[in-house]
Amino acid sequence: MVSQEQRRRQLAREKFLRQQQRRTSARRKARVRNAVIASVLGVILVGSVALYTTDVLKGDDKKENASAEVSPSAPPSKAPDPCEKAAEGKVEKLSFKKEPALTIDKTASYTMDLQTTCGSIPITMDAAKAPHTVNSFNFLVNKGYLDHTKCHRLTTQGIYVLQCGDPQGTGMGGPGYTIPDENLKDPRLKGDVYPAGTVAMANQFDAQTGQGKNSGGSQFFLVFQDSQLPANYTPFGTISKDGMKVLKKIADAGENTGMGDGAPNATVVINKATVKKS
Repeated sequence: MVSQEQRRRQLAREKFLRQQQRRTSARRKARVRNAVIASVLGVILVGSVALYTTDVLKGDDKKENASAEVSPSAPPSKAPDPCEKAAEGKVEKLSFKKEPALTIDKTASYTMDLQTTCGSIPITMDAAKAPHTVNSFNFLVNKGYLDHTKCHRLTTQGIYVLQCGDPQGTGMGGPGYTIPDENLKDPRLKGDVYPAGTVAMANQFDAQTGQGKNSGGSQFFLVFQDSQLPANYTPFGTISKDGMKVLKKIADAGENTGMGDGAPNATVVINKATVKKS
């Protein structure tokens, strides 16, 4: 006959075994769950790297969408905005059917002053080497084309530029006409490097297909650090020392994706642009 004490011990042992079984089962489920999570995260990570590598040289919209789809983390914290509030006014919706007639003095120098929310960026333009480009900006600026427009793109990895000149602020805008490529054999571009302080035209050139030559419009980029780029983009101006200080302030604030290519954290708006012959 089983004594009361023996019965109590047996029940306690059975209870202990049941607890151990539950703990073992819980640990097994946890291992399976963690393995699944690790597998999913691995797929996401690999997908993220693949998408970034594939799209890094393609259009801004596709790359931003890809990053938004695969990144499980919160967006990077935004750096403080070092710039002032934009002046009142709106972007003029201007479009022209053809390139303006060449009216500038090719023997003269012209200075384009971008009076931005972050400070003034004076640019000395070389009419002798890039007459079509300088003439186009002289025409557009005198029409108020750049006034109140945002500089929409900042790159801080690989190449180091601030891109401006798009009234839409999307990278897709233009004046309705295109201008020819110029000055691509400028000695400053030795070794396919656009040196800091250079101002050059953006365009639609595709090096793989060779298509898109002579496709410049109104968008241009300002180089704040030596950048390795093939000589496919018309260099037409040089930023002043004071202008470089402003540009560095914008660059130091970073861009909004954390990936090295996005909208600047600084609110860079060209309140007013002027061109003067000197």
